[in-house]
Amino acid sequence: MNTDLSAHHQAPMPAAFFGIAVGSLALAGAWRAAANVWAIPQSVPALLTVAALAVWILLMAAYAHKWLTRRDDAIAEMRHPVQSSFAALAPVSTMLAAQAVQHYSRGLAVALFLAGVASQLALGAYLHGRFWQGGRKPELTTPAVYLPTVAPSFVAGTAAAGLGWTQAGALFFGAGVFSWLAIESMVLHRAATHDPLPEALRPTLGIQLAPPVVGGVSYLAITHGAPDLFAYMLLGYGLYQALMLARLVPWIRQRDFTPSYWAFSFGAAALPTMAIRMLERGAQGPVEWIAPMAFVAANIVIGMLVVGTVRAAMKGRLMPVIGIVGKGA
Repeated sequence: MNTDLSAHHQAPMPAAFFGIAVGSLALAGAWRAAANVWAIPQSVPALLTVAALAVWILLMAAYAHKWLTRRDDAIAEMRHPVQSSFAALAPVSTMLAAQAVQHYSRGLAVALFLAGVASQLALGAYLHGRFWQGGRKPELTTPAVYLPTVAPSFVAGTAAAGLGWTQAGALFFGAGVFSWLAIESMVLHRAATHDPLPEALRPTLGIQLAPPVVGGVSYLAITHGAPDLFAYMLLGYGLYQALMLARLVPWIRQRDFTPSYWAFSFGAAALPTMAIRMLERGAQGPVEWIAPMAFVAANIVIGMLVVGTVRAAMKGRLMPVIGIVGKGA
């Protein structure tokens, strides 16, 4: 028994851990948006941004170390039909980092953006191209399939627009929208017609919240003026997905916490960010109360994820649990 536990402790960092960096950077982004609308000291989002960037750097270093010292494990992960999708969170987090630093150093932001876009396009083409080669088992189709194409495209659109490249942002937004619509029908078909997801994979359903609201943030970044009908449509669908996930929490929840629940964090943080951006652009009515409620909810959700992660680490269960989940995937 002790030997087995030791082996688990020595497991390299799973790519899915980048969900922690994505959630942390997205929450910091929500606070930066909130500080533009509400009376929030700028020191609070600045501190959260620094902490999120530190998490991102630490995880990037750990992932690079994995490729240098455990190359076989890294390659095996990239060949896995589920685990490989989470590698796309590396370029996603890099582009979120670009957004986080753009107000401090445009040169650094551009460098991070270009690195994120280049790796996103290469990885997305590689992973999404496997779909066209066939042979994928239905039980391995989870919302994680959004990650190689949908998430990076939307985040690239937002980051590009933030750097002043609005037309490039629109191109990325288009790639994200049509990938999302095509993939969501496949994910829903699998859920409705095949066996339920195994317990270890159910937390990936948290990703389902992200496309409409991450896409909504991107859409607002490439447009101007008061939010239009399409913006409200995206926010409405995001709210509906949040309601659906709240209904599924008892079914999704496992007995023990695992960092795989960070799959909920990106959408949870992007929902209030989108609503706050709409307020900033003059939205009135329901958005005026949706924004603060979603902001509070996002902080509660991600706060619980942080507490759960710290507790798991203190108990020595952080890496072992992820290793078991990954093997079960």
